[in-house]
Amino acid sequence: MTLGEWLDEWLEHKRRDVEQTTIRTYRLALVHVYDKLGHIRLQELTEDHIQDFVDGLVSGGRRKGGAAGTRLAVSTVDGILTRLREALGRAVVRKLIPTSPAQYVRVALVDKKTDKRERPKVKPWNVAEVQEFIKGIERDRLYAPMLLSLMGLRPAEVCGLRWLDLDLKAGTLETVNTRTMIGNVKVLEKDTKTRAGERVLPLPSKALDALKRFKARQAKEKLSAGEAYTDTGYVAVDDLGRPMNTRHLREKAYRLMRELEMRQVRLYDARHSCLTYLAVSDVPDVVLAAWAGHTNASFTKAKYVHPGLDDLRAAAQAWDVLHG
Repeated sequence: MTLGEWLDEWLEHKRRDVEQTTIRTYRLALVHVYDKLGHIRLQELTEDHIQDFVDGLVSGGRRKGGAAGTRLAVSTVDGILTRLREALGRAVVRKLIPTSPAQYVRVALVDKKTDKRERPKVKPWNVAEVQEFIKGIERDRLYAPMLLSLMGLRPAEVCGLRWLDLDLKAGTLETVNTRTMIGNVKVLEKDTKTRAGERVLPLPSKALDALKRFKARQAKEKLSAGEAYTDTGYVAVDDLGRPMNTRHLREKAYRLMRELEMRQVRLYDARHSCLTYLAVSDVPDVVLAAWAGHTNASFTKAKYVHPGLDDLRAAAQAWDVLHG
């Protein structure tokens, strides 16, 4: 059996445990492995094979989307290596190989330092930028869905939200449905990624007011469009009731950012900004994780909380007190 044949078997096995979108992500991560190592017999695969493969990816492994020989990000290579380790670990369990040749393979420290120094890193918005965006889009038709994206909801949760998931009298929102994209082309509707993702959140007053106005506006649009209107029950829809997907939401957000002449960031990065704001506003860790839809507060803080210069000023003020 070749490594490529084993990877096919492993991916088929993983379908029992993970979402369809995750399987696609795994397969994309392993494209380079199939290309460079897939022909090697599983029992003949060595640590040197994999280490040379990893070094080659870092030095010039990009297939498209950049100049020839462009370096892959170290984080991307780490992700590829993680999937390969998992697949080979399963081969050990199945007694196809005695040990995993990927167990001790790592990206070289010098490559990590070079990547950190040379690769530009997009910073999430700071508090002032979030506030500027909110103020600038107040009159936009999709103000309410955008506001939901700026209170820590994932784009797929915003697009999957239905009016039946909202209690506008009690002022609550329940996340039980998502609409995500496969390959930025096909819409996949499903439940939340984890059980922790199913949560009921109290709506901030500004978001609640915006949702009430948006619902009233949709009622007028339905009356005006007549038979041309499609009543799907989703919150994020166009003026004919057709539901938006995450690509539509992202493109709309980018268009608004350009109109406001603001620095462009992903809506998912705005989620980082919002959760950082909650963290530095002394919201307890357990509440922060529950709001984000995570089971582990440590994961939330490690992955999503990135204090910036403005957030650190309180520490400088504390030093002033100590220094007298």
